[in-house]
Amino acid sequence: VLLVILENLGVNVTTLIASLGVGGIAIGLATQNILSDLFASLSILLDKPFEVGHFIIVGEHLGTVERIGLKTTRLRSLSGELLVFGNNDLLYSRIRNYTHFWERRVVFVFGVLYSTRSEQLKRIPVMVREIIENVGQTRFDRAHFKEFGDFSLNYEVVYYVLSPDYTVYMDIQEKINLGIFEAFENEGI
Repeated sequence: VLLVILENLGVNVTTLIASLGVGGIAIGLATQNILSDLFASLSILLDKPFEVGHFIIVGEHLGTVERIGLKTTRLRSLSGELLVFGNNDLLYSRIRNYTHFWERRVVFVFGVLYSTRSEQLKRIPVMVREIIENVGQTRFDRAHFKEFGDFSLNYEVVYYVLSPDYTVYMDIQEKINLGIFEAFENEGI
């Protein structure tokens, strides 16, 4: 409206329009990243792929979400350092959120010597099953003689820890490892 009034008053507005166009492009380019992060933070707040307090992994970085701001999101890593991500960068990354899973699937492999007798090899899956089932908060899935390794006969075991807590998982895995070691010791494996 102002430009129309100036033009009716006889002022040449062509230069003014060109200047405003160039200025608009410059302002648009300058605010592009800021607006992108702003819309990304809005998307994070509305879609909620994670929230404050959630444990997430972004690429090779992992930590607990401390703050979701307008431009950045802050994670506290396990080693204590503060990781700062641009919200737009976060949305274009693969985010793994470990807060909402109920159980943890565990796969582990161990080997026994080639000198182990075949009847012992057949009993190993049964022994491992009993050990895992006797440890609380677990659900056994399978144990198999998987392969002939370079230096050992390898078994693969799969079970579930019925808690997402990492410390609980490690406590259970330690009990299972010690149970397998003791059973093997008793069987001469």
